[in-house]
Amino acid sequence: MKLTQGCFSYLPDLTDDQIYKQVQYCLTNGWAVNIEFTDDPHPRNTYWEMWGLPMFDLQDAAGVMMELAECRRVYGDRYIRISGFDSSHGWESVRISFLVNRPKQEAEFELVRQEVNGRAIRYTTVRKATQHAAP
Repeated sequence: MKLTQGCFSYLPDLTDDQIYKQVQYCLTNGWAVNIEFTDDPHPRNTYWEMWGLPMFDLQDAAGVMMELAECRRVYGDRYIRISGFDSSHGWESVRISFLVNRPKQEAEFELVRQEVNGRAIRYTTVRKATQHAAP
């Protein structure tokens, strides 16, 4: 199952050249770029681990791409995303975020329904246990 999170989630995975261009777009707009990774891509997990500090004041996306290559080398078996943070007054939030790395075996989720008081129904997203292929 292909996880769909962030910008470009319904497109094929971005190439490094396309990632470079998106990062350069962020830098051209004066946004701080950061790299994050996780092994828990649940939609409500907002606490991804940061790879280093956010990169402020960069002019060239090559610096971010070097950090991304190192992050992939260390955490290539996890989800990695790049975010562009706009610190402009009135925005002060993430303007762009997209996945740049996926594990070979992606996480799968299922929707669990629970009937509660009256006719109300609650839905919960639960991560399915991963099944490993037989040797």
